[in-house]
Amino acid sequence: MNLILDTHVFLWWRLDSSRLKRDVRKTISTTEVVMVSAASAWEVAIKQGLGRLRLQESFAALVEDSEFEELPITIRHAERAGILPLHHTDPFDRMLIAQASLEGATVVTHDRHFRDYDVPILWV
Repeated sequence: MNLILDTHVFLWWRLDSSRLKRDVRKTISTTEVVMVSAASAWEVAIKQGLGRLRLQESFAALVEDSEFEELPITIRHAERAGILPLHHTDPFDRMLIAQASLEGATVVTHDRHFRDYDVPILWV
């Protein structure tokens, strides 16, 4: 199984938040391929620019320190995100859904809007 972490899940992982259930934490720590999307970096950068989020380190450094894989956004990902049904309008989440679909990955999320798409979900 390959995992793609939703932005909030990655941040909870890095902050060792109790919001991340023990069984989910164990699954993440024992899965060979755990990916963090460039869409999450983009989302975090926007939130930082708006003053809605502060991090002690750069997002890139946090991902690198976690030893998770960076998942770039490809043209295929962008095309798939554009044709998804509009169950969810958040562009960052739509990208994660598209990436999970094309990469054969499970999305780790707390966002119930993901359930309306045909991608495997690990609920936090």
